[in-house]
Amino acid sequence: MTDQHIDQYFRQVETIVDEIDKQQIAALVEALVELRTAAARLFLLGVGGSAGNASHAVNDFRKLCALEAYAPTDNVSELSARKNDEGLDGALAAWLRISRLSSKDPLLILSVGGGNRQQNVSVNLIQAVDLAREQKAKVFGIVGRDVGHAKLVGDVVVVIPPVSDKHVTPHSEAFQAVVWHCLVSHPSLQMEPTKW
Repeated sequence: MTDQHIDQYFRQVETIVDEIDKQQIAALVEALVELRTAAARLFLLGVGGSAGNASHAVNDFRKLCALEAYAPTDNVSELSARKNDEGLDGALAAWLRISRLSSKDPLLILSVGGGNRQQNVSVNLIQAVDLAREQKAKVFGIVGRDVGHAKLVGDVVVVIPPVSDKHVTPHSEAFQAVVWHCLVSHPSLQMEPTKW
């Protein structure tokens, strides 16, 4: 006998696969190809589980696609020092300033909500996106809500279809991985083969 939760969860996964905007994913492929051609850098930003995803994605973009990519959350010493001395809200933007974020260096936001100033959620992502806008840098994203800051001001943002309010976080974080793996294995982007 199958567990009802498991059946429901995987039916939701099927719905997401059917409904996700594949044109936005294709637009992201094109933007990343342009990024590599311009020899620009890609900064991946996420907090919580999405920070872990950003770290993994940096590896894949660098190793498989020859894209110069970085995640500020990979340097836990700097990030925690900035949180301690300057506050968490501005830590990611401060890291980007030190990295000399320029107009040619886009952000890729991995987030469940994409930031919401009114609800005081992921303000660190909001400030990083606002800095990117000030620098005229592009903002890309893979997010789980179409009402968050990243989606509202981003250039190319893939929204994971919200098929269940109860499972927005697990579906969003799981599909961040599905989408970025689609990107790094795309024939226009992948330059190095995987071993398996």
